Amino acid sequence: MPNSARPHPWLRRLIVLNLVVEVLIVVTGGLVRLTGSGLGCPTWPQCVPGSYTPVPHQAQGWHKYIEFGNRTMTSVVSVAAVLVIVALFVWARDRPRLRRPAYLVLAGVVTQAVIGGITVLTGLNPAIVAGHFLVSMVLVAASTVLLVRVDEGDGPRVPLARQEIRVLSRVTAALAGIILVLGTIVTGSGPHSGDANEPARLAVDPRSASWLHADSVMLFVGLVVAGLLAVRLTAVGARATRAWTVLLGVTLGQGVVGYVQYFTGLPWAVVLVHMLGASLLVVALVYAVLSLRERPAVPQTAHPAEHRSGRSTVAQA
Repeated sequence: MPNSARPHPWLRRLIVLNLVVEVLIVVTGGLVRLTGSGLGCPTWPQCVPGSYTPVPHQAQGWHKYIEFGNRTMTSVVSVAAVLVIVALFVWARDRPRLRRPAYLVLAGVVTQAVIGGITVLTGLNPAIVAGHFLVSMVLVAASTVLLVRVDEGDGPRVPLARQEIRVLSRVTAALAGIILVLGTIVTGSGPHSGDANEPARLAVDPRSASWLHADSVMLFVGLVVAGLLAVRLTAVGARATRAWTVLLGVTLGQGVVGYVQYFTGLPWAVVLVHMLGASLLVVALVYAVLSLRERPAVPQTAHPAEHRSGRSTVAQA
């Protein structure tokens, strides 16, 4: 059930912008890794000793511009997160619950900046790089929750689906987390290590990791199909049916891209599309899980004088 008062247009636009830049920085971060530009700026927080920006004749060549571009995106993401919090205090002061995911996003952005610095200082340790990506997925999820919540009321959660379906959605979300972790292992053990000169890889057989990742995705597809059938057969509502249908579409698209990149030797452009798809999958999954409940608007308590006026009006009628 939508909130009784629609959110301010600029509040919603800023929340949408926040989600977009959170997804975009995943793409730019992927571009850094896939082009071997991870050490394009070899120091942190400066790009090179004595300068926060790339300098002419820098040894890293064009890689410096890709890495610096990703660092610049961190500033954009930070500004977007701060603007959302400011907007919540300006246009949604009476909705304090919206601030929780917004605070989480801002804290995550700060954490990501620190992890990014550690990544550079450790020579692109693949485990830290994997953590860097996974934190981004958490921020995409939190940003999506905020976008869903701003269009809802602030009343208590009301389940729209049976308990079994809601448990199924949680299991599906947990499996998605496992798949994302396995995806980072596949990438960390493959050819795209982030540094074109001194590759750093996980000591894992990439083929075995890819098979395990693919098997998990197959199970995930089955759970999503089961969820879609469940919401349709139990008439949960058009919103849930639409959300689970979109989730299935994104999942199948990701599967196709995954197999294409595997059988074509992992071309970096296809891998980049796969990383974008991972972000979109998280967005679709959050929508699907949250579609199984609603938050009605908090009833407004009328002023006593209004009650008296209403009774006299009825009596006169």
